[in-house]
Amino acid sequence: MNTNRHWLRVLLLLGLVAGITLAIAYRDHFDAAALETWIHEAGIVAPLLFILVYALAAVLFLPGTVVTLAGGALFGPVLGTLYNLTGATLGATLAFLIARYLASDWVMQKAGGRAKQLINGVEEEGWRFVAFVRLVPLFPFNLLNYALGLTRLRLSHYIIASYICMLPGAAAYTYLGYAGREALAGGEGIIRKALLALALLAMVAFLPRLISRLRRGPMLEVPDLVKMRNNGRELCILDVRTAADFTGEQGHIPEALNIPVEDLPARMGELADYADRPVAIVCRTDKRSAKAALLLGKGGFSDVHVVRGGMTRWNELGLPVTH
Repeated sequence: MNTNRHWLRVLLLLGLVAGITLAIAYRDHFDAAALETWIHEAGIVAPLLFILVYALAAVLFLPGTVVTLAGGALFGPVLGTLYNLTGATLGATLAFLIARYLASDWVMQKAGGRAKQLINGVEEEGWRFVAFVRLVPLFPFNLLNYALGLTRLRLSHYIIASYICMLPGAAAYTYLGYAGREALAGGEGIIRKALLALALLAMVAFLPRLISRLRRGPMLEVPDLVKMRNNGRELCILDVRTAADFTGEQGHIPEALNIPVEDLPARMGELADYADRPVAIVCRTDKRSAKAALLLGKGGFSDVHVVRGGMTRWNELGLPVTH
C-alpha cells in the first residue's frame, strides 16, 4: 500500500513538473484576447470552462491577471467577479492539496530551527494569516498556494479566508477588464467606468497600508517597555537608527537589536522568530519607528509596537544605556 502511494506521488510530481514546464514554455501564447475567443466559442458551458481554466492557470503558474481581465471582459463586473473568484479559489485549493499530499509530511519531519518556527507561526495565526496574505499580496499568488499546503492549516479555514479576502482584488481587476472591453466597443459612460476602475484599483493598492496599520499594536510607553523587560517577557527591542546613532551620544537599550530602517526590508528574515511575538521599535523619537512598524506590518508581523519618544524619552527617565 505504501509502495503504491509512493509511486502515485512520484507520478503526480512528474505530471506537475511537466505541466508547469509546458505552461512556462508557451506562456507568451497565453493572452486575454485568445482566451476570450476560446471561452466565447464554448457557448452554454463557457462559465464552467472558464472556472476550470482559471484553476488550471493557478496550479501551473500562469499569470492570473490575464484570466481575471478576460473574465471581466467576457462576463461583466458581477458574474465576472463571481467566476474569477471561484476559479482562483479552486486553483488555490488544488495547489494547496497537491503540496500537502506530496510533501507536507516530509517537511514536518525535516523542518527545524527558523523554518519550523515560521511554520508554527503561520499555523498559530491560522485563518488570520491566510486573510492577511490574501489582502496584502506579499508573495506571488501561485507560489503561496503551494507553500501554505506544507503547513497544517485547516482546509476549511484556508478556503473560506481565501474566497472572502481575495474579493477586493478580484472585483477591481474584473471591473478593469470590463471597462477595457467597453472602451474598445465604444460603449456609453466610458469616462465614468474608467474612473470607477481606477478608484477600485486605488482601493486595492491602499489595502496593504490599511491592513498594516490595523495589525500594528498601540504605542508603547517607555515605563511599560521596562515592565515587560523586568517581567521576563520574551520580546524583541528593535532599534532602527543608523549604526552611528546606535553607538552614539544617546546610546542604546541593552540587548537591543540594531537594524536601520533603510536595511529592514532586506534583513527582515533576522526577525523571523518574532513574527508572532512582541516587537518594540525604538529610534531617536518616533518617525523612523513608525516607518519600520509599517514595513513589519506588511511583512506579516502581528504584534508590533512603536515606543513613544524612543531613546530621547528613555534618556530623560535616566534608564541604563549601552554605547
